[in-house]
Amino acid sequence: MTNHTPDSEAARIADARRREMAVEHLLFGTLRFVAHRHPELIAELDGSLEHLWDNADDGSRDDEAVRAIARKFIRSLRVES
Repeated sequence: MTNHTPDSEAARIADARRREMAVEHLLFGTLRFVAHRHPELIAELDGSLEHLWDNADDGSRDDEAVRAIARKFIRSLRVES
């Protein structure tokens, strides 16, 4: 096991990954809660995907990859509703 100082690149990447996982969990839980009470939300979100884009300004930009991730969330919401 490699020791990393708190400021190391690996520690920053791990922290970002953990934050992303926590935010995804909380966001999905919130969407599931609201969608159970307002089923029309799922269709509204699905219809909004055309306006979703990747804000990278380099060669890593992939608008469709961002939409694919959103579609996975929406499919999961449909399964649970």
